[in-house]
Amino acid sequence: MSFLYTFNAQEGEQALCLLEMRALFGTDTTAGILLSERDIDVSRSPFVKERVEIVYAGSSVEEILGQVPQLDLRGRTFLVRFLKRNDLAPEDKIEYDEQRIIERTIADRMRGIADIRNPDVTYAIVPFGGRWFFGVHTRNNAKWLDHMQRPSQYSIALPTRLARAAANIAAPDEDSSVRRVIDPCCGIGTVLIEALSIGIRIVGRDYNPQVTAGARVNIAHFGYDCEVTFGDIADVTEHYDSAIVDLPYNHVTKITPESQLAIIRHARRIADRVVILSIAPIDELIASAGFVIADRCVWSKGTFERHVILCV
Repeated sequence: MSFLYTFNAQEGEQALCLLEMRALFGTDTTAGILLSERDIDVSRSPFVKERVEIVYAGSSVEEILGQVPQLDLRGRTFLVRFLKRNDLAPEDKIEYDEQRIIERTIADRMRGIADIRNPDVTYAIVPFGGRWFFGVHTRNNAKWLDHMQRPSQYSIALPTRLARAAANIAAPDEDSSVRRVIDPCCGIGTVLIEALSIGIRIVGRDYNPQVTAGARVNIAHFGYDCEVTFGDIADVTEHYDSAIVDLPYNHVTKITPESQLAIIRHARRIADRVVILSIAPIDELIASAGFVIADRCVWSKGTFERHVILCV
């Protein structure tokens, strides 16, 4: 089974999109579309826009037309959509009217009842890499947008898209529930909520009792549940597969390089794979803690930057 995924990243997020793509799919592309055998929930990534579960492939639309009559719809209504591509060269672009003709021609060959308003299943036809692909089409439900409306807010909390990507980079397994993850500087729970919403088994911890209380409120607000404890990372004794560490940096918390190094060393002690988020490069601290940087990127929004560093 193969899948086509399309991607969309806002300005300043392209590098993070590629980093998450490498974690989830083992490769990346700047083309905005990727063919993979990995079955990833279309709504898992904040950057995946659409997914096509490929049913038929061919070198031309005519080959697809010869295959679609074999499709057993089992009484379901359907819709055929031409998947829009913005990355095609001018000579390869297919105009709007021709796209609609291709949709209708394929629908006419299918054995079933077309329904453009409320179909039971949506199919997509899309050209890619000199071939044509046809399959079941699904869109990202952008669930993280709901998570932005938290009852407990914190001015320096991570943006939800960044938090969701960090969770995916930390636990990219097809079955993330088998991986034990900790966020030892969890704040009001932004990473925890995004991780829980994609099925990651995670616990949270923070040395600020006010924000841990806020994290519990936020998590419960969205119907999730996980352990959130008050305490320092130095007191963690359990071992985890992954950790996500957003290093404290705000005007209230005056953290020194020595304190950052201590946090990173404890992260290495308690986890095998660690995603570190920092407002500046900290390569020397990471090396001093005994980590190797496996991958990295810089995420930016306006003048604010966050370094996202995968350490093993």
